[in-house]
Amino acid sequence: VQLQASGGGLVQAGGSRRLSCAASGRTFVNYAVGWFRQAPGKEREFVAGISSSGGTTRYADSVKGRFTISRDNAKNTVYLQMNSLKPEDTAIYYCAARSGVVTTQGYPHWGQGTQVTVSS
Repeated sequence: VQLQASGGGLVQAGGSRRLSCAASGRTFVNYAVGWFRQAPGKEREFVAGISSSGGTTRYADSVKGRFTISRDNAKNTVYLQMNSLKPEDTAIYYCAARSGVVTTQGYPHWGQGTQVTVSS
């Protein structure tokens, strides 16, 4: 499966942004998808994940209540709706896919990143 993330940009603190992860391949419905981010000078971290059916989601504590992950398997796309953005959310955001259950690690398929910058 090949992934392409988009939707990044510059947003003011308190604002919202929606990222999209478009996948190729008819087997996309069999993959759990995760969003990760990497800020300058920091390690990449798990942000949110969603199961293949969309019935199970997981979030990092730092984004719970502010970010929502969802998917539309008919469009082969996973979304990350980000609300109440903070400057510390500034990072390159990546989407990744794995077969099996949604987890916080162990994703072998990665897309290119999309930059999100939150200004204070």
